[in-house]
Amino acid sequence: MSHDPEQIRSFVAIELPEEARKGLARLRNELERDEHRFVKWVDPGGIHLTLKFLGNIPSKRVTEVTGAMEEATQGTSPLHLQISGLGVFPGLKQVRVLWVGIGGEVDKLSKLQRNIDSALAGLGFPKEERPFAPHLTLARIRQGASPSERRSFGELVDSTIFEEKYPVEVETVNLMKSQLTPAGAIYTRLSAVRLRP
Repeated sequence: MSHDPEQIRSFVAIELPEEARKGLARLRNELERDEHRFVKWVDPGGIHLTLKFLGNIPSKRVTEVTGAMEEATQGTSPLHLQISGLGVFPGLKQVRVLWVGIGGEVDKLSKLQRNIDSALAGLGFPKEERPFAPHLTLARIRQGASPSERRSFGELVDSTIFEEKYPVEVETVNLMKSQLTPAGAIYTRLSAVRLRP
């Protein structure tokens, strides 16, 4: 099958304010160690709060997807979130993922995510299987990392105090495009839907 050049790898997300990104970059600087080569950091400029991953879609569906997003966000007023807390998955002794949490109006956020999920299910995008757990991924541990390497990174995370709370005022939900390049992913906003009560 010939590759359709018009396929766009896309997802629905909330973009972070500059201040929050700078804060996450500072946190990364604090945690990044030369000896921890097995940690793969996410570029702070590319960290988003993903509400729905769509995968590859034909570019001509962007309008249709944006329409469904508009429908899903009707009646949702802007929401206040904040970045707070540091965590790992599945646990400090066997770290696979490092993340920061999202606090604030999380119930409202979850409802918004369910509405978007349902509206897009109407366009044939499969519904999310897993319950929505809002967080931002900061780093992933490479597959080949040994148990002691994972544990040593876990100890570093455990001893790091991260008490800052960065506000995230959500006024729009965006349809994003991600282009995977050798230098990392490049993100572009395809459309933005304004939240209005």
